[in-house]
Amino acid sequence: MNQQVKVVKLSGIVKTTNSQELREHITQLLESGAKIVLVDCQDVSFMDSSALGALVLAFKTLRAADIRLVLCSINEQVRILFELTGMDKVFEIFLNQDEFNQVLVPKN
Repeated sequence: MNQQVKVVKLSGIVKTTNSQELREHITQLLESGAKIVLVDCQDVSFMDSSALGALVLAFKTLRAADIRLVLCSINEQVRILFELTGMDKVFEIFLNQDEFNQVLVPKN
């Protein structure tokens, strides 16, 4: 993976109790020199609205710092949550990391 890309792997049930951890992790990424943050949701079994809110806040925070936040490997439940809230139009969502790598990772 390119140095300008940082991957955040979420897993299990992502909800109020662990959305704060996500916010803290994103804050650390602001200082990492990343140009793209990929949130890999392959191991997420469920996401609630507070976690979605944390992702939206992360998206806005990173965008203000000229860092791109994208998602990959979301399951059907998460996809429905994004569609119902219109967030599927806001976030770039890739099928998996391979598709992300083909489309966005800068080649050296």
